[in-house]
Order: sequence, then structure tokens, then C-alpha cells
Amino acid sequence: MSESTPAKGKRGPLVAFLDTIEWMGNKLPDPAVLFVIGIVTVWVASAFCSPIAFTETLPGTTDPIRIVNLLSFDKLADFLSKMTETFVGFHPLGVVLVAMLGVGVADHSGFINAVLKTMLTYTPKSLLTPMVIFVAIISHTAADAGYVVVIPLAGVIFYGAGRHPLAGIAAAFAGVSGGFSANFIPCGIDPLLAGLTTTGARLIDGEYIVNPLCNLFFTGCSSILIIAVGWVITDFLIEPKLRTTAVDGDPAQMPKLPELSPQDRRGMMLALLSIAGCAGLLALWALWPGSSLQAKPPEGEDWALYQRLTSLNKTSPARLMNAIVPLIFIFFLIPGLIHGFVSGNFKTHRDAIKGMSKAMESMGYYLVLVFFAALFIASFTDSRFGALLAVKGAAALKSLNAPPTVTVLGVILLSTTVNLLIGSASAKWAMLAPIFVPMLMLLGISPELTQAAYRVGDSCTNIITPMMPYFPLVVVFCQRYVKNTGLGTVTSLMLPYSMTFLVVWSAFLFIYWQIGLPLGISGGYEYVMPTPAAQ
Repeated sequence: MSESTPAKGKRGPLVAFLDTIEWMGNKLPDPAVLFVIGIVTVWVASAFCSPIAFTETLPGTTDPIRIVNLLSFDKLADFLSKMTETFVGFHPLGVVLVAMLGVGVADHSGFINAVLKTMLTYTPKSLLTPMVIFVAIISHTAADAGYVVVIPLAGVIFYGAGRHPLAGIAAAFAGVSGGFSANFIPCGIDPLLAGLTTTGARLIDGEYIVNPLCNLFFTGCSSILIIAVGWVITDFLIEPKLRTTAVDGDPAQMPKLPELSPQDRRGMMLALLSIAGCAGLLALWALWPGSSLQAKPPEGEDWALYQRLTSLNKTSPARLMNAIVPLIFIFFLIPGLIHGFVSGNFKTHRDAIKGMSKAMESMGYYLVLVFFAALFIASFTDSRFGALLAVKGAAALKSLNAPPTVTVLGVILLSTTVNLLIGSASAKWAMLAPIFVPMLMLLGISPELTQAAYRVGDSCTNIITPMMPYFPLVVVFCQRYVKNTGLGTVTSLMLPYSMTFLVVWSAFLFIYWQIGLPLGISGGYEYVMPTPAAQ
């Protein structure tokens, strides 16, 4: 018999704890409103703190940090006159929208769904669990497709293979949401987080650039880790737990495995070939001697100085690195178009434009969030609170003589805790990056490593918090097979994944760090404050 949410007055400690988290989260305003509150708080605090003479200085400078009063008439006029520029010039905005245009075409054409369904349909029963988690992880490239496609599909396939459908749903949920920051393929979250990290880094180093793929190698290796750990938990813990749970859902309500038409298969194969062709042409262009995609110092600039700036992430080493986001757009657009027209899902070019439009419609809330986040970060930066908190925080951490691993672990645990109350990855990082990134830079820890630590902490508790928007949907998917599935049922299934991911993934980051494996493209572990000459 499956667990159900206990009646009032008979709640178990786990359900009572989750009820408390849900109550606290529901009391919080919308993340966009939290940014508005943050703006007002920064303004008021700046007015009170501006007369205080602080003694802290930024490295390389001698002038003490002074808080700027943002409630002065002059600063309020600046805020209003620059509001549009602040929003439009917010670094993550453009890169995310450009990437999502291509993803929208690939999604609307049916290409992404066709690939996911094919991979799951033709997998041997013995490898079903790792394939489900693998497909769940790569579904991150299509925004929220994993929640609405992969999770219910995993239940169908497990049930058809004679395995418990709730085990398939749990494995897919673990891969889609618990392994949210693990992926082999670049996706929209990479440029989004990199843009916010860049904004935080520039509180200390005004020219710093965080490459959108700075964590790519780590997230790729993390995918293997999540697949392996999820496989063990599903097959040796979750399925044995579910042996006494009867599948008592209405057969008429249980979803059936969707079929792909011959046109869908033909379109998918041609689309995959187009990806290989585009990758080959790009490699040829990039590797051709003297290619315009390769690193070249500006005319008249000293090559040694240019290399020094590049090593400090003060400028991109090659045009190819600046083209990462447009390449994501192209690598989704072309196969999406080919699959759409070959499969018959696209009749005219207007269907492709419709796919882009739908993708932009799904970004409506993101635009609202970014508007207020951009204004908050601008106010936080202009007030000089970010620099002051970074210096004071770095000094406090230095006085503790804690090793860097303890500091990074603190970032992971705090991100995990905040994630129980605020589900949006971008909203959390927009709040935390202006504090964490510059503070750890002053301790010699790179923005790229800080971002990687945040990504670990942000993912692990997604699958146990009621604040995750898709959590109720997962409960509904489970109820198709087991009628009395409730919040406690899903949480009890996902808690082993969440806690194990947190411990193992954190340890993996530290081991990866100690070995010295590259985090990604232009992603190092240490930050060295540039000398005035290099600046």
C-alpha cells in the first residue's frame, strides 16, 4: 500500500517538515517582488550607511570604500534616466533569448521529442534505468520538456517493461530536476548563469568575462555521476521499496507509448545528420590556419599583454568563444527546420516562426523577473554594498583560517537551503551572485568555481521541495498508476536521490577540483587580482 498524506493530527515528521517548508515558501512574495523589496532595502540602507566612514579598501586601491546614498535626488534621477538601458543591457537577457529562439524551433517541430522517444523506446530492459536518467538529463536543452515529456514517458516505458511505473517516474524526475545542472550539451541555463556571474565578478574586476561554457566539462562529467548514482538508487532501493505498492490506476487513464511515424523517423535522422554536418563545417572553419575564429590581438596591441589579459578572462581569446550562444541557436534551428519540413509538422516558414514565438511566450515571466533583477543588481552595485560586503566577508573568512573547500561547501549548503524556498535558479543566483562571487574572488577562488558550487547546491533539493513548480505535476503522473499517491509518497521516493546527490556530488566537485581537471572552457579554479599594468 503506498503512502498517502496523513490526516491532520496524525502527520509524520517528514510530512510535517515539508508542510512547514511549503507554508514558509507560500508566505514569500513572488521572486520578482522580492527584487523590488531588495531595491527599496538597498536604497534605504544606502541612505543610513553613506555617512559612515569605512576603512576597508579594494585590493590594488588605497581609497576606502564609501557607500553611495541612492536616495539623493541626483542618484534617483540617474536611476530613472538609465532604467531602460539597465534592463536592455543586462548581460543574461540577450544571450538567453537568442538561444531560446533556436530551441523553440527544434521543440515546436517535434525534433526534440522524437529523439527522446526513440532513445527510450529502443533501450534494452537491463539498461532502461540509466537510459531514462540520461534522456532526462539531456532534456535540459529543451527548457521544461523533461517535465512534461520524459517523466510521464518513463512511467509508460517502465510499466510496459513489467517494472513499477513509479520507479520510472522517480528516476526521470531525479534526472530532470535533481540533476538539473548536469548535462553533456550546452543549454539555456549556461549563458543565463554565466551572465549573472559576470555581473557579480565585475563588482571587483570591471572587465571580467565568464564564458557561458565555463562549467561544461564539469557538468558533463557530473552527468555520468548522476546517471550512475541514480541507477543504483532506483534499482536497489526504490524498486524494492515499491514491491508492495499495488498499481491500481484506471487502465483507461494510463498513458500509452506514443508512436513515431515514418516521416518523423526520416526527419529525425536527417536532422541528426545536419548536426554532424554543421559540427564538421564549424571544426573546419575554426581549425583552418589563420581562421577568423581564432585568437588575434587587436591591431597594434602587444601580443604578450593580450595573452596576459586572456589568461585573466579580461577578454575572450577567440571570436569562437564569443559565438557560443549564436552557435547554440544555429545547432537547434537547422535540425529543427529539417525535421519540421521532412516530418510534415512544418508546412510553411510561418510554422518555424510560430515555434520561435511560442518560445518567447514561455519567456514572459523571465522578462518580468529580469527587469527587476537588473534594477536590483544595478542598485546594489552603484551603492557599493557589494564591494563592501565582499571585502568584509572575505576578511571574516580569512580570520577563520578555513580552507577553500570549507568556503565552497558553505556556498553549496546555503544554495541548497535557499532552494527549498525559492525554486527559480536564475532568481536565486541573481540574489546570491553579487555577494558570493566577489567575496570568493577576494579569497582567490574563481567566479567559475563559485558558479559550479552554486549549481550543485541548486539542483539537489529540487526534487523534495513543494516550491518546485512541477512537483504537483509529478504527483499527478504518479496518481495515474497508484491512486492514493500524495505529497508524502513522492517525497519518500525522491529523498534518497536528493540526499545522496548532495553528498556525492559535493564530494565529486572537491575531488575534481583537487585533481585539477578543467571546469570548462576558460574555467579555472583560482582568481588572481590583476596588476594595475595588466588592467
